[in-house]
Amino acid sequence: MTPLVTAAVLLAAVTHAGWNAIAHRIGDKLVGFALICGGGLLIGLATTPFVAFPAGPAWPLLLASAAVHIVYYLLLMTSFRLADFGQAYPLARGSAPLVVTVLAAVFAHEVPGAWVSAGIAVSCLGLTGVSLWGLRGTRPNRAAVGAALATGLAIAAYTVVDGLGVRAAHSPLGYIAWLMVVQGSAVPMLLYARERGATVRVLRPYAGLGLLGAALSFSAYALVLWAQTRAALAPIAALRESSIIVGAAIGALLFKERFGAPRIAAAALLVLGIGLMLSAG
Repeated sequence: MTPLVTAAVLLAAVTHAGWNAIAHRIGDKLVGFALICGGGLLIGLATTPFVAFPAGPAWPLLLASAAVHIVYYLLLMTSFRLADFGQAYPLARGSAPLVVTVLAAVFAHEVPGAWVSAGIAVSCLGLTGVSLWGLRGTRPNRAAVGAALATGLAIAAYTVVDGLGVRAAHSPLGYIAWLMVVQGSAVPMLLYARERGATVRVLRPYAGLGLLGAALSFSAYALVLWAQTRAALAPIAALRESSIIVGAAIGALLFKERFGAPRIAAAALLVLGIGLMLSAG
């Protein structure tokens, strides 16, 4: 992983935590995700005339990714309803890199070395373990933990599918633009099915915030997809989860969730894990 790739993934981590915080801040999760997905659709449509069309071999992977992303959004909405942002976000993100490591080895033939494997394991152990015990020193809601872990599995699945797809597409921006177009209407359609004639009324108060979230989401994933054409999938997935620390800080500042010693320990383990991964490169 070159310094440029590392910087791109770290920037993606910050923007990713930002759009997730926006989605959590909007009380009606379906409204928030409809705005973010619908905004992504609009950004994708505006981008497609200016980028290369994804190559043919990428399309089965792109379509599969769109389906997984829709499931991911539904699971993430459930996680945000059931748990604090500072618990649901790190558990979902922290559990994904371990699964990505296994899937990348099987499907992309990318077997990490000992130091990279150790870095991934250390990062995931600290971040997932501390989120399992929540922010209030009590055992977490089992349904919330289950939803967050299922979200992590969905993240791992689309990470590997998109890693293979963007390499086959020969155009990271073309791939992300068309991915947003293909998947972008599903959640807005769910909101329309629920609200019917009141859809515009419920969207209007949050339109600006939701479109900002869409722009952050598009930017974050475009950076990650570009990075996946330059480096192995597993260390990118683990490095991207530095967004967990950003998410914990956002939870403390915006949602008044405790930061405390557990989050400091998670930050220390994350830095150690990233150091192990980058030292191997």
